[in-house]
Amino acid sequence: MEQQGAQMDSAKFCCSICLDLLKDPVMIPCGHSYCMSCITDCWDGEEHKEIYSCPQCSQTFTTRPVLGKNTMLQDVVEKVRKIRLQAAPPDLCYAGPGDVACDFCTTRKRKALKSCLACLASYCEHHLQPHYDIAPLKKHKLMKPSTNLQENICSNHDEVMKMFCRTDQQCICYLCSVDEHKGHDTVSAAAERKERQKELGVIRQKIQQRIQDTEKDVKVLQQEVEEINRSADKAVEDSEEIFTQLITLMEKRRSDVKQQIRSQQKEEVSRAEEVQEKLKQEIAELRRKDAELEQLSHTEDHIHFLQNYPSLSCLSESTDPPSTNIRPLSYFEDVTAAVSELREKLQDLPTEEWSKISPGLTNVDVFHVPQEPKTRKEFLQYSCKMRLDPNTAETHTHSVPAASRGCCSVTHRDKPGMCVNW
Repeated sequence: MEQQGAQMDSAKFCCSICLDLLKDPVMIPCGHSYCMSCITDCWDGEEHKEIYSCPQCSQTFTTRPVLGKNTMLQDVVEKVRKIRLQAAPPDLCYAGPGDVACDFCTTRKRKALKSCLACLASYCEHHLQPHYDIAPLKKHKLMKPSTNLQENICSNHDEVMKMFCRTDQQCICYLCSVDEHKGHDTVSAAAERKERQKELGVIRQKIQQRIQDTEKDVKVLQQEVEEINRSADKAVEDSEEIFTQLITLMEKRRSDVKQQIRSQQKEEVSRAEEVQEKLKQEIAELRRKDAELEQLSHTEDHIHFLQNYPSLSCLSESTDPPSTNIRPLSYFEDVTAAVSELREKLQDLPTEEWSKISPGLTNVDVFHVPQEPKTRKEFLQYSCKMRLDPNTAETHTHSVPAASRGCCSVTHRDKPGMCVNW
């Protein structure tokens, strides 16, 4: 019963802004109570609005209410705090693996409730009390329990590092700034954090944009897979219909065509899905990177931020979007056309005609874009022998000796008079 009462009291006397027990409690005109620092910080952010409101009930005040410490409520809160310490189950009070331990517990270490950036120490709820009661300690910056406090100590001077050297890109203490970093471009850690925070926002925008672009590429590949499947299914259907008419003569070859279509379909789908999987992995990596930057952007420890920022802000090169390498294809329609032609010529079908069907399958390449010919060998792939009609040919072609024209009279379509065998 006593423990349940302590839990009820704890919930009743918690600040709705910091969600912790009230510290220096004050009551505003609407009747709600807050920590002095919490409501002050909240209203300081509303200076430009010229209207102040209660964060809990949203009642507005035309003039900023004068805040006075509620000593009676403070006494009640302190009693609740002590009861909660006594009523808490022992096993839950003490630090275990992965917990931040109190630096001031001399026997069994309790869990730290807060870490102080000024003292560079972590405190359990019992040892944290002086930071709420003693005026000079109230000005210290408290944060969530952290194990990274020793990163704030300068290894050369054992002083707290509160400055940043932009020349050497490292955190330093005051003694460093007048010693080995004298004459360097130095600023406070808070000022550098503010600048890096802006950069972090820009990097996150780039990450979000890359995620959107990559997701578009994934959709393009998905459409490509659907088109491959649709075309392959239609080719199989048409081939089945045509080969039904030729079943007595072409049973074996019908099966071969079907097998080739399915094999090519599997190959193309596998190729597209492989690229798709890589893009999904890139999206997952970008999301992980964004989550780490999100967590880093909310840390209250400037030194921890500055020391981890360089490694987390580096972005890997983006995978080239496959959309630029994809061209519209008829996929397997050439197979259907070849089989239709074969049906018409079935009675006089020579063996050579069968070779027209297979190339329709082997030439299907979703991601291949033919390159424009540049060398003589590449141009010769498109060459053919032809004779010009002397009655219709241009007159200047007759003045060119046959020997000078080379072995053929085929000219480049963009450069008249240039033989493709140059």
